[in-house]
Amino acid sequence: MESNKKYWKGLEELNKTPEFLENNKNEFAEPLPIEDVLSEAGLSTVTPRRDFLKALGFGLGAVTLAACQKAPVHKSIPYLIRPEEVVPGIPNYYVSTFKGNSVLVKTVVGRPIKIEANPKAGVFNNGTDAQAQASVLDLYDVSKLKNPILKKEDTTWAKLDDYVKGELNKVQAAGKKIRIVSSSLNSPSAKSVITDFAAKYPTAKHVQYDPVSYTGIIKANENSFGKAVLPKYNFDKADLIVSFAADFLGTWISGEEFTAQYISNRNYKSLEKGKMSRHFQFETGMSLTGTNADTRVTVKLSEQGPALIALYNAITGNSLPGAGLPNNTTADKAIKLVAKELTQNKGKALVVCGSNDVSTQTLVNAINVAIGSYGSTIDIDNPCKRYEGNDAEFAELINEMSRGEVGAVFFMDANPSYDAVNAKAFNEALAKVGLKVSFADREDETAENCEVVAIAPHYLESWGDANTYEGYYSIVQPTINPVFNSRQPEQSLLIWSDAPVQDYYQYVRNNWEKNILPGTGKSWNDLLQDGLVAKAPKAASSYGFSLALDAVVSSITASSKALQKDIELLVYENIPMRDGKLANNAFLQELPDPVSKVTWDNFLALSPKQADKLGYKEFDLVSVKGANGHEVILPVLLQPGQAMGTAAIALGYGRTRAGKAGNNVGKNAYPFVSFTNGTLQYATTATLASAGGREELAQTQTHYSFEGRNVIREASFKDYQKDPAAGSGNHHKHKVYDLWTTDKHEMLGNNWVMAIDLNACTGCGSCIVACNVENNIPVVGKDEVRRRREMHWLRIDRYYSFNDEKTGSDVTKETEIAKMDNQDNVSVVHQPMLCQHCDHAPCETVCPVLATVHSSDGLNHMAYNRCVGTRYCANNCPYKVRRFNWFNYWNDSRFDNYLNNEFTQLVLNPDVTTRSRGVMEKCSMCIQRIQAGKLAAKMEKRALKDGDIKMACQQACSANAIIFGDKNDPNSEVSKALRSERTYYVLEEINVEPGIGYMTKIRNIDSETKEVHA
Repeated sequence: MESNKKYWKGLEELNKTPEFLENNKNEFAEPLPIEDVLSEAGLSTVTPRRDFLKALGFGLGAVTLAACQKAPVHKSIPYLIRPEEVVPGIPNYYVSTFKGNSVLVKTVVGRPIKIEANPKAGVFNNGTDAQAQASVLDLYDVSKLKNPILKKEDTTWAKLDDYVKGELNKVQAAGKKIRIVSSSLNSPSAKSVITDFAAKYPTAKHVQYDPVSYTGIIKANENSFGKAVLPKYNFDKADLIVSFAADFLGTWISGEEFTAQYISNRNYKSLEKGKMSRHFQFETGMSLTGTNADTRVTVKLSEQGPALIALYNAITGNSLPGAGLPNNTTADKAIKLVAKELTQNKGKALVVCGSNDVSTQTLVNAINVAIGSYGSTIDIDNPCKRYEGNDAEFAELINEMSRGEVGAVFFMDANPSYDAVNAKAFNEALAKVGLKVSFADREDETAENCEVVAIAPHYLESWGDANTYEGYYSIVQPTINPVFNSRQPEQSLLIWSDAPVQDYYQYVRNNWEKNILPGTGKSWNDLLQDGLVAKAPKAASSYGFSLALDAVVSSITASSKALQKDIELLVYENIPMRDGKLANNAFLQELPDPVSKVTWDNFLALSPKQADKLGYKEFDLVSVKGANGHEVILPVLLQPGQAMGTAAIALGYGRTRAGKAGNNVGKNAYPFVSFTNGTLQYATTATLASAGGREELAQTQTHYSFEGRNVIREASFKDYQKDPAAGSGNHHKHKVYDLWTTDKHEMLGNNWVMAIDLNACTGCGSCIVACNVENNIPVVGKDEVRRRREMHWLRIDRYYSFNDEKTGSDVTKETEIAKMDNQDNVSVVHQPMLCQHCDHAPCETVCPVLATVHSSDGLNHMAYNRCVGTRYCANNCPYKVRRFNWFNYWNDSRFDNYLNNEFTQLVLNPDVTTRSRGVMEKCSMCIQRIQAGKLAAKMEKRALKDGDIKMACQQACSANAIIFGDKNDPNSEVSKALRSERTYYVLEEINVEPGIGYMTKIRNIDSETKEVHA
């Protein structure tokens, strides 16, 4: 039988075969002759040098020129005149503000490349979330428009200004209304601009709306206390926290701020003082906050209202109708226990609710008054100004446009054609408006329906300010001049209203120097260095409640009954995508959802038992049809902790005009939202039907198995108080055998190690994105994640645990969730996992080329130019934290990785090399930061201090769950943390001597809370 195999004597002969030559041609394309390159650029070999460089740099010209005007971008030619503040290789830092949070922006030769929390923000220095970390990538997004648009064509600002002013004059002459539509606007200067604009055009009105709304809380406070505000919540002052579907550690109002407050009563420092808050979570779908609760109880959407009524009755002794959960005995027992504990903790407790229903929030206000929360854990005298949207005003805007009353409408940071409650009705009404102007940075879904797109710059290119709390102001300042031909919306409004000051920088400065800075002792220059002004807060007062609750309870009961049919559907924000505005950010698309570990998609979450009852298996495609007729087809995800009879779908997906990365990712769930009783409602009913077929979701958690090893260790707070080493396994150390007795690593200088507090880590994922941005970690796309080829150096593993009815003990499970008997009331632990920098590293012993070696200061290094890609080290790593670079992700036109273009590569950190294909990668413990810290101390002629060096993941963490430092310094924070009796090392039984210690997860539960789950 003739064989199809081909044989070669050696590599030299192989190199000459047609197959090899063709592959080599594709892999390493030969450069074009210089004459052809010049000809394509319209040049010749005799072109003057100035024109040659101009043409040669045109691909990066926009960013280069923008950076040069502020601080030059690194180029292939040296600076002729170097700006005084720019030293190549030395970063500059500027303060700015992202979504109301003061941040520090790292720039390298004019290019913003990294976002950190502003260390001068005081009590508001709460780390950064994943969106803040990823936001720098959007600066270099090539999906953005390059010039303003007038009637679908590029135009100049002068022509656009003439057109808009002419149309506004016509609108004013016709007596029609002008509407400025924005998301919540907490900028005092921007609000002042709108006020000035309305003075010029008296029919103008500002309408604020948020696709994920908090109008229910604001209106409830207006009805209850006469103050239409969003409160300031103080989770750090609460010994007992009860949440009804409020994801306050994730997406609810201000997750990073609340995380810092919450963890301050639960981290290792608090535990050592004998203090730990207690947290009950009642919810339908598994949220990030629910995964961190001491006791989590599932309730259906229709049961949330009756549960709150029952809680109010139990606390106050009243007997309001509609209470009780006859079909949910677990929740009924939990409500009675919670009522007792809230009464015992008056003045030190807090009840929050994620509902946007005014009646529900009014009842929550009554509960908080009864337990003495106002003036302590809730402050409405220094309110939060992050969200000020008014659902009813936006609904009325649609009616006004439908009636033909609106002559001009402007959209600032708003995209209602995508995320409005009824986008079809909105678009039909919008078509009746004469002048439609979008201030988007791209031709998004709303800009597509506008004849004018006055493109807006990125926040890192802008001037502005923010006022997120009463008395707390922060500045937005540019770190680079506009990359494209954009202009700030506020400046456009100033020009169109013929304002005396049309330069928005000067306008902002005038506003601060006149209205904000006086009395603070700070000058404008001080502000630009510090980034914020925090005035003394007002005294928080307690409040009484006198509102009759009959109508409130009647409304809650009616809403609950309306949901008691079919499948109760919850639509919610998830951590990576939030409301969908940053859908084109590839770092966020590839960030695993903290609970489901799904990337690049949304899905239909069902309880495993519910799916089994309906006959669905994981990844089956299912048609979801809402009560309003909207229908989408999504794959099923089996989600432990999802209430029976319910389903959940994440918002923020299904964009069609976001850009290359965000278009057509997932399905749009906003049409399931309804406008009821004056507010947006995110609970509805739906019918499910098999759509046929199957679509595998790109999950990361399923890639590895830990073979039943004890990697997660837990204990109750009561057991910890009796024995600080409870649950750690430190009492039962078994004998280990050492193969390295003659080759010990001596670390005489520094010994860099890390401690991770599992009680502090919430699993939010901001550290993952921070690591990506800092270390130039590429995005690989949905298909490659499915193939288990994601490149994240740091991952956060999520483990479910449940009570084993046979043994009575807690068992941690990663797989086979469908076999669990008690799927509703599972507990969750999040565990950051990265290279453990083992002293007895198994990877080092098997590398044939010494590509991975141990340093004298305790780190496991990778020499990329030595690595030949055998992947022996990955096979030998028990933690599975090494990544093989399958492709030239950064520079391979055949591979669509969403980051391989000339603009987005400008976000790269020059201190970290980009890796070529065929090498192993892993956490380097930010070696570039270690070296920078050492150099800074050396130049200042002093010893290195604890805290001089912070890892990217550590710096981003709001909870201070990651602690890095020198173990050889007994007074360092990491040394103290590792001396905790809670500290254990993952897989320490195999004696690899990892350099990262974990602190046992502690839950504040007792015999009564265990009975809730019985």
